[in-house]
Amino acid sequence: MAKVTGLEGVVAGETEIGWVDGEKGYLVYRGYWAKELAVSKSYEEVAYLLWNGHLPDVEELAQLKAQMAAERELPEYLRKMLDLYPASVPLMLVLQSAMAALGDQENTTWPPTLKQAVRLTAMLPAIIAYRYRSLQGLEPLKSLPELGHAANYLYLLTGKLPEEAHVKALSAYLILCMEHGMNASTFAGRVVLSTESDICAAVGGAIGAMKGPLHGGAPYEVISMLEEIGTKERAEPWLREKLEGGEKLMGFGHRIYKTKDPRAEALQIATLAMIGKDASFDLALHVEATAVKLLEEYKPGRRLFTNVEFYAAAILKALHLAPEIFTPTFTAGRIVGWTAHLLEQSENNRIFRPQSTYIGPIPEEPVLTGHS
Repeated sequence: MAKVTGLEGVVAGETEIGWVDGEKGYLVYRGYWAKELAVSKSYEEVAYLLWNGHLPDVEELAQLKAQMAAERELPEYLRKMLDLYPASVPLMLVLQSAMAALGDQENTTWPPTLKQAVRLTAMLPAIIAYRYRSLQGLEPLKSLPELGHAANYLYLLTGKLPEEAHVKALSAYLILCMEHGMNASTFAGRVVLSTESDICAAVGGAIGAMKGPLHGGAPYEVISMLEEIGTKERAEPWLREKLEGGEKLMGFGHRIYKTKDPRAEALQIATLAMIGKDASFDLALHVEATAVKLLEEYKPGRRLFTNVEFYAAAILKALHLAPEIFTPTFTAGRIVGWTAHLLEQSENNRIFRPQSTYIGPIPEEPVLTGHS
């Protein structure tokens, strides 16, 4: 029997939230194609779907938007805590400790509630923006209740009312970040919650998993590649040099998807309005088209297509977001999926307690003697 490491291929539970089929290129949220939701629905609509199992009607959507807008403001104790962190503390660690503080101060108990899930989701972008602007020497901003979730996040970061094309692109990206099966961070969160720990501790555990470069750091390398290429004229010779040297092109191919990444397909549609408005985005599209052509030439039959990390990098760079914001922004999307899974875990909870195979030395059987 082949050795299984990293629990790869092992079924750890059942879920109604999301389904990933890498061979067919499927990503489904609660019975809906994620790529269709990303281009046709708002962040709040898809969040409602993942939390409640159905898309909201007009009244339900209005209630959720109002609730999320009301929960964006950070409590005073949290702002004071964020101000005390040295600048050297990475933002993901700040987010993790912020979750711990919220769990301590807000009396979160087990089992988790939908109200708690909404509050954490609404607050997370505000925490990110508060810390980011503070480090830039800029005054943190108050949320604008009339703005949707994605638009408000851009406003809190930049201090400017965002363009509609940018809001649409970011919203689509955040929606496609929300859920991706039993990935490392989702599993980490469910394991923590299964001990009957609170929702903040479980989200903190998920953030810890997301912090690792094998999970949440892929867009950085795509950005580096695009910046090194620099111009459309350099794209083909640069890419040919890498391929002829046997190097991997960042943003192409995926560990799970063996066909087109459905998230990349959706982002391609969601960003149509950005074409011709940003030189870095236009360069990314040119690099994509050139790379796909060359990959088929150098690696025929390998089915290496653009993945979501490529489009994530192109979008976040076009929005002029700093690289240190990339993984936290991914986190601001994924928290919806995490909290949906945590609510689901609590409904039929059993503590995760897998077995391991001991491969260390075996001592001799001890001879125990009693004292006379």
